[in-house]
Amino acid sequence: MKIRHVKNGVFTLIDNEQLNETLNAPEEGFYWIDADLDDVTLLQLTFGLHDLAVEDMLGEEEQRPKIEIYENHYFTVVNSIRFDNEEIFMRALNIFLGRHFVITVTRQKIHELRTVKPIMWEEEVNTPDRFMYLLIDRVVDNFFAVGDRIEDQIEQLEEDILMNTKRTHLNDIIGLRAEILWLKKVLVPQREVINILNKKDLRLIDDELQKYFSDIYENTVKVSEAFDTYRDLMGNLREAYQSSISNRANEIMKVFTVITTIFMPLTVVTGIYGMNFDHMPELHWTYGYPMVIGLMIILGMTMYLLFRKKGWL
Repeated sequence: MKIRHVKNGVFTLIDNEQLNETLNAPEEGFYWIDADLDDVTLLQLTFGLHDLAVEDMLGEEEQRPKIEIYENHYFTVVNSIRFDNEEIFMRALNIFLGRHFVITVTRQKIHELRTVKPIMWEEEVNTPDRFMYLLIDRVVDNFFAVGDRIEDQIEQLEEDILMNTKRTHLNDIIGLRAEILWLKKVLVPQREVINILNKKDLRLIDDELQKYFSDIYENTVKVSEAFDTYRDLMGNLREAYQSSISNRANEIMKVFTVITTIFMPLTVVTGIYGMNFDHMPELHWTYGYPMVIGLMIILGMTMYLLFRKKGWL
């Protein structure tokens, strides 16, 4: 657990043993407590965090985005997204907002908690609601970055399918589409949470600042629409894969058909000269065998050239 006194975007670390001092509002700024799940029990006793909020954090590994309004604090859950080694991870970011404090609780490290610090310093953040706004804004912006990477994956997969279709491409399509649908399910409740922060009368959030949440809400809508597009693209990609597989099968069957057609007259020739009658032309001729072989070669080459001219090969 890290306790920071934030004043005009400048951080001052406070010893954990002085946690009780954070119950009183500082003369300027606010307290930011960045905690792990192991610290929740102590924080609940100190700040009177609601039992249901604490129960949700401790009991659910993947929490649904939501906001709960309690008497002295708000409990907000948003999901942070991370793209590592071609895999997408969702991590819950729990935020307790009070009049003079904000508590963030996570199971794993969340990138946005680190990247928001220079922004706080640049904008000289001095209130906890402003900090929460910037943090959620960073969370939503990161969805755009992940969306760009998904779009790159789709384009690369489309190129690979068109250039050289493989059976493994179907698994790639199914896997990526499943991840996109999973993200869509997360985005819907997250969008509603931000809409509440934008429209509902919340006394712990400044009225002027609350208007800025509309910008985050618009970005969330854009992200959701982008993932709708990605879902549709995956459907088109699957059709392209099936079409490519079908075309390749048709090409293979066409080659086999041409080969079979070429060998049909050759089979007729060999069938005629394999009837073993005593009186047959060229049967006892010295050059009969080379003549038949030559005839078969000429027939095969003629048919091959004819198919090439017709564009069948």
